[in-house]
Amino acid sequence: MTRVPDFDELVGPDLDGEEQARLRHVHDLLLQAGPPAELSPEIESGPTLAMTFGRAPRKLGRSVVLLAAAMAVVAVAFLAGYVTGNGNGTGHRSGHTLSLVGTKAAPAALASLHVDPVDPAGNWPMQLSVTGLPKLPPRGYYTVYLMRNGELYAPCGTFIVAGKTHDTLVSLNAPYDVRGGDTWVVTKQMPGHHEAGPVVLQPRA
Repeated sequence: MTRVPDFDELVGPDLDGEEQARLRHVHDLLLQAGPPAELSPEIESGPTLAMTFGRAPRKLGRSVVLLAAAMAVVAVAFLAGYVTGNGNGTGHRSGHTLSLVGTKAAPAALASLHVDPVDPAGNWPMQLSVTGLPKLPPRGYYTVYLMRNGELYAPCGTFIVAGKTHDTLVSLNAPYDVRGGDTWVVTKQMPGHHEAGPVVLQPRA
């Protein structure tokens, strides 16, 4: 019968009260999860580390055991944080994707704007993939704008492109209180113009 790992033997007596309590909680979770499932005969008969390195395995020391325990703690903590951050345990990326098409100002342009869920700081991370936009003169650029009630509300980031035949991928951010009905467009900002320029990409109808 396999002996249940003793928490005090694994971590030692040198931890403060708060850290010891946190690690003990993770230790209890690992014990509840139990050992992993047994390997299939095909996998079990595969090459071992000893065969790979051509030498006999050595007895694991206390430092290796402690390292393994620490790695298990990190893995459980990461999993807990990932599940909490995504709101579920599916592991699939959430958010939504908006398709954008070119206006008369850029009829060959197409774009896809993926908006991630809001983060704890109130920001909405976004990734824009765009093609078909012409290269602008020096100091010219494109701006992603949040639209509200049919009007430009606030900028969410700028970018430049190398030309119509080049694909561009850019990370952006909307640090605003996004509401239902809000959407996004892309405008063209020419050198020396301080007001928002013409819309070149808008949501597909």
